[in-house]
Amino acid sequence: MVYRKRRAMTLPYLTPSIEPIEAEFRSTPEDFEVEEVPVYAPSGTGEHVFALIEKRERTTKDAVRALCETVGADPKAAGWAGLKDRHAVTRQWISIWGAPLGAVMQADVDGVRVLQAALHPHKLRTGHLRANRFHIRLRQIDVSRMDDLRCVLSEIETQGLPNYYGEQRFGREGDNAERALRWVIGEARAPRAGFQRKLQMSALQSDLFNRCVAERVQSSTLGQVFVADVMKKHDSGGLFVATDVEGTQRRADAWEISPTGPIFGAKMRWPEGEARAREEGLLRQVGLTRDHLAKWKRVAPGARRFVRVPVPKVDVSVSDHTVELDFTLPAGSYATILMREILKRDAPPPKTG
Repeated sequence: MVYRKRRAMTLPYLTPSIEPIEAEFRSTPEDFEVEEVPVYAPSGTGEHVFALIEKRERTTKDAVRALCETVGADPKAAGWAGLKDRHAVTRQWISIWGAPLGAVMQADVDGVRVLQAALHPHKLRTGHLRANRFHIRLRQIDVSRMDDLRCVLSEIETQGLPNYYGEQRFGREGDNAERALRWVIGEARAPRAGFQRKLQMSALQSDLFNRCVAERVQSSTLGQVFVADVMKKHDSGGLFVATDVEGTQRRADAWEISPTGPIFGAKMRWPEGEARAREEGLLRQVGLTRDHLAKWKRVAPGARRFVRVPVPKVDVSVSDHTVELDFTLPAGSYATILMREILKRDAPPPKTG
């Protein structure tokens, strides 16, 4: 059996008729800025220090470890809501246990600044994040393509952004999904480290989810409701199966809800009827069954993920040959997917002759 990796660089575009727009992306870390929008603010009392940090050219884990070591705290007791890019300027909340508030505020760490700090009774957990705000610069852009750029953004604002996982999800060599598949189906031994098992299994789940989204993008049905789809509410995250397709479609068109795709696992909520058959077909494509999922339920319990996410407004400013974009994405979605739609750097060259 051959496993065909389908990472973000081989996925269909929402706007395939618009040619790639040439520009320099990420020339410097300052060209990619991101700031977390937290779910809640620290209460002001408790044993954990919530710190808003700004980091540059550091991973989240590296920045937290360095800060903890500086203030004499245990890095293993620290927390964060999400991991942020290394080659960027990022502002995010973290939690530190076992250090005085003043020591955290005054910590001097290369590449890390503490902007705010306050006490809170609980550790910050993964996923305790509402959204991320992005400020991105594209340099040396051909300003004659600005109409095309705005057309791309208009389509994203109307249809939503395909909620693909970015290629960073699949490991440095891009083969984590393939590695996971081999040990899930019994062709190789699973990694001994639990962290590696979860990392590789997550890549496999992400790859299969991307295939689901790709099929919708390819067939121009990204926001379409099918009978027995599992729908998800944007405000609360509640799930339900679509029975009244016409009524459900009206709610989807109003961006109250959106269809979901599978993050396969033993505890995942399945759709029904033909919708279920389509998702079971995704498993069969790579030789997986529900029995395989049941065996690894602790590593990958499963979930549902929006196949599209709203991008209600992208602010665009132009100065000389530099374009600046400001937008907000829900937690868990990738700004690099939006940039991919503009730049289309993995697109095949245009036909000639």
